[in-house]
Formats: sequence, C-alpha cells, structure tokens
Amino acid sequence: MIGTQTVGLVAAPFTPFTADGDLALDVIPAYAAHLARSGVVGAFVCGTTGEGMSLSREERQRVAEAWIRSSPPGFRVFVHVGGLALTDCRALAAHAEAAGAYGIACLAPFFFRPVGLEGLVDWCAAVADAAPKTPFYFYHIPSMTGVAVSVAEFLTRAGSRVPSLAGAKFTHDDLDDLAACLRVAGGRYDLLFGRDERLVEALALGVRGAVGSTYNFAAAPFVGIAAARTGGDWSEAERLQAGAKRLIEEIAACCPQPLPAFKAAMARVGIDCGPVRPPLRQPSAEQRARIEAVLAAHGHHGRGVS
Repeated sequence: MIGTQTVGLVAAPFTPFTADGDLALDVIPAYAAHLARSGVVGAFVCGTTGEGMSLSREERQRVAEAWIRSSPPGFRVFVHVGGLALTDCRALAAHAEAAGAYGIACLAPFFFRPVGLEGLVDWCAAVADAAPKTPFYFYHIPSMTGVAVSVAEFLTRAGSRVPSLAGAKFTHDDLDDLAACLRVAGGRYDLLFGRDERLVEALALGVRGAVGSTYNFAAAPFVGIAAARTGGDWSEAERLQAGAKRLIEEIAACCPQPLPAFKAAMARVGIDCGPVRPPLRQPSAEQRARIEAVLAAHGHHGRGVS
C-alpha cells in the first residue's frame, strides 16, 4: 500500500513524562489539539525527539495508541517502530497497524549494522511485512545510526521488495541525494524532510512535507515558509527561514544537549512534557531561564518554561 503525498508540517512530538519519569499520557489529547491548531498536519511519534530508543516496547505501544486515539480526523500519525531487535520492530509494526496508524517508519539498526544496502533492504522488508497494509517509510538519520546510504538507491532497490514502501523520512543534509529521491520512479515516493533549519531549501527542490521538532512549539514561521513558497514569494520564505534558524541555534546553545532544551520550550505553549530520560540531562534553572529569554526575544510569548 503506497500512501499519498504528505503536504505540510508533521511534528515530531516529545514523549510526556511525569516528574518520576513515567509516561504522562494524559497530556497527549491537549498536545494533539495544540498541534492541529498550529497548522501541523500530523505527528511522527516515538522517534528521536520522542526519545523512542529510551522507551520500552510496551511504552512505545501505549504512546502510539494515545496519539492515534487523540488525533482529530485527517491528522496523520506516523509511528516509528525501529530498533535493534527485529522481533520488537515487527511487533511494534503490527501493533501500529492494528491501532490505526497512518504510516510506520523504521531507522537502520545501529549496533550490529546491516551489511550494505542489500542488508538494509532485507531488514526493512522484514519489518514492513509485519504491517503489510500500512505505508512504510525508511527513517534516514545517519547522524544517529552511523548508517550512511544513498536513499535514492535504497528507494530504487526496495521498491520491488517492500510492497508497502511509501517513502522516507530524510533527516540528513545531503540535498543532492534528496533531489535524486524526488526523481525515483517518476516522483512516486513521499519524502518527509527532517532538517527544520533547511526547510526552504528542501521546498525549493520539490519536497512537500516535513517532520520537525521545532514545529511543536514554533510552527508559525514554518507554516509561513510553506505558504510563501506556495505563493512564489521566495524572499519572504528565506526571511522566515533565517529567523527560524536563529531560533533553533539559540535554543540549542542553551544546553549541552539540544533535545532537553527543545522539550523544555514546550512549557511556553502550555504543554508541559516533563523531564527527559537519562542519559539526556534535564536543563538547570539557569538554562531554563536562558531558553525562556530566547523564546521571548523571538516573540514567542506564553506561559514560561517550567
């Protein structure tokens, strides 16, 4: 089953935790409503931003169920099912399909890595086979997995092996490869670009959908970038992109690890996602104050970072 093209922004939600580190699933209905109001068209759950690799299989299933249950009609929920154990990945894929996910995504295993492109295709085929009716996306994020392949070549080779192959979540800076992906099979595949700070460049190549962390708490400039692109106003799109890039860089600089800083920023929009899990480190009071100052300087006025 090949999905339709994704047009618009897909947020990569943070997984809400209680102060004790347990899942705080009661936050998700308000979170989903917030994203929909922000102009976001979907959620990519249990990925990097969602600390998916720090969750147990049962927790990932519960988070997926909560997002699918809480999302309004037409809101696309992509469930990341990747990991190191094939049995877990297949179980997560089957569960996501049964729960009603729009699509599933899987990154490359990153401890014992697949042997070449064929090994990666074999792995993805085995995962996708557990959810044959659900669009499958290869999650390309070599900065985290260490598995660097040509995604265009992957799509070409996997097309005949993975009947449900719908596209890729492309979180990498190789825009030449991204452009090549858009040409594979006459533009058949759905490419979700994952570098918020380079969105305007991806749109210029012809990408129509994107997944990002910043869309959780600062969707407005990115919605504006997409609208300006549609209207042909590239100077406005580039102006908005420059401001968004500064925001990303300044928030990331508040903490040694960017993800905790971005998660803390959610309090600014009234969605308290709680702490991060180890080995990530929760921002200190001083760091939270810096995050608050950055958001205020960029015009994001809200309830403050708690």
